[in-house]
Formats: sequence, C-alpha cells, structure tokens
Amino acid sequence: MPSQKPDPRLNPWRDDLAAAHLRGEVDAPKFVDGVVKQVSSPVATLRRSPADGAMQDSQLLYGETFRIFETKNGWAWGQAEADDYVGYVPENAFAAPQDVTHRLAAQRSFIYRDRDIKSRPLMAISFGARLSVVGQEDGFAELAHGGFLYAPHMAALDDYEPDPIAVARRFIGAPYFWGGREATGLDCSALVQAALVACGFACPRDSDMQQAALGQITDKPAYGDLVFWKGHVGFIAGDNVLLHANAHHMAVAEEPFDEACARIQAAGGGAVTAIKRL
Repeated sequence: MPSQKPDPRLNPWRDDLAAAHLRGEVDAPKFVDGVVKQVSSPVATLRRSPADGAMQDSQLLYGETFRIFETKNGWAWGQAEADDYVGYVPENAFAAPQDVTHRLAAQRSFIYRDRDIKSRPLMAISFGARLSVVGQEDGFAELAHGGFLYAPHMAALDDYEPDPIAVARRFIGAPYFWGGREATGLDCSALVQAALVACGFACPRDSDMQQAALGQITDKPAYGDLVFWKGHVGFIAGDNVLLHANAHHMAVAEEPFDEACARIQAAGGGAVTAIKRL
C-alpha cells in the first residue's frame, strides 16, 4: 500500500466505503461501482459532510452527472463526472441520466413549462448547464427531463468559445460565492473552470489542482495567462489587468494586477506562486 492516500477531494474513499476503481490503492471494508444519476434541479450543492450546515465545497449544474456510491438519510455520496470532485449532494437533486447533447451558452436562461416565453418557468439555469435535447420546434428545445428552453441560448457540446477571457468577462459583477459554480455566484477557481471548459479545455475544480495541471510556467505575464497565489487564481486580461472572482470585491472584477498583488500580499495571501500559459 502507498504511504499516502489519494486526495479525498478527487478519490471517493472513506474508512467504511470506497469506489471499486480504488481497490488496491486504499483500505476499505467495502468497494462499490456506484450508479450514475443526472442533476435535475437548477443547481445542487456538494458538501463536505451530509448536513445542511456543512461546508459547501462545490456545486453541480443542471444536467451534470454524478456517480453515487451511497445514499443515506437523504444524502448521496459520490463523485462529479465533470471534474471528479467528491462530496455529499441532496439525494432529491437527481433523476435518471439522459444523453447530453448541448450546453447552456447564455449566462442564465429559463426552462419553461410550454413552448411559450409567457408560460410558467419551471426553473432558471446557469451558463455551462448540460442539456438533453429530444427535439426542437418553434425556436424552443424540448428537454428530456421536461420543459422547454429558448433554443438560441444553447450551443452544441463541441461548439467551443474562442477566448477564455471573453467568457470570464461575462461574469463581471457576479457575486463571489465560496464553492459556487453558477452565474449567480462563484469562486475564483470556478470562474477559471467555467471559462476554460467553455473553450474546450479540461480543467480541475480547485486552484491548487489547476496550478498543478494547467499550462507551462512563464515569468512574463501576458493576455490569457493564469496567475496563482496560495488558494487563489485569476486571469491576466490585458496589460497589468487582473480578472478574478475575489473576496475583496465580493464579486468578479478587473483591477490593476500590480495593485492586486500588493493588496493580496499585505492581507497575508503571500506572493504569486506561479504564472502559467495555456
């Protein structure tokens, strides 16, 4: 057995239960394959433990899939298939999985009861939501889990955006929200993840994972580069311009890069740990 267990954020194991693919890597009395479900609520909170007041580590967007290894007392413990994040999600957030065909390209959109913008909205969903479209008619897409979406608000899964900075700028003014991934509130690494995934890049969830996995080190920041601090990440969005979701502004904001560096260091966040180019 290895001396260090795998990162529990990305590897579904507990002292009493683990995913079958971890057999031989971790000790557990029971290993299970899990069952894949699909998020049918607008967004689902992924928590560190099975309690309403537990830390929110991330969120699952509408239409994303989640492999469930255990359900107990109204909570599903499992792993997000989009970015491998592990945690507890309310069991009632899921439905049977359907084939995903499109993604939401608008920042927000409604799923309506009928093919009519005046009909009752069933829910509002956020940029990046995964859509299972079973038909299109009169400018609306019919969804497998029920309801109708204004079709111009969606894009094919492989219809990638050309510029992550342009995508990230659409979130300017959105509130900073720890663990958030939706257009109504998100954190620093979720902004980076949303922008890069929309442009066809695979991107892990947390900033330390992103620093380890993405790009090549550079010492001369340029447009599109990622800048990392301990526990924080942002984009270089121009000459001496930093674009990031941050707790200082409590929002997604642009500001002078040199001023942000000085403020972060003065507040105890340390110096920049890496600048990486994709």
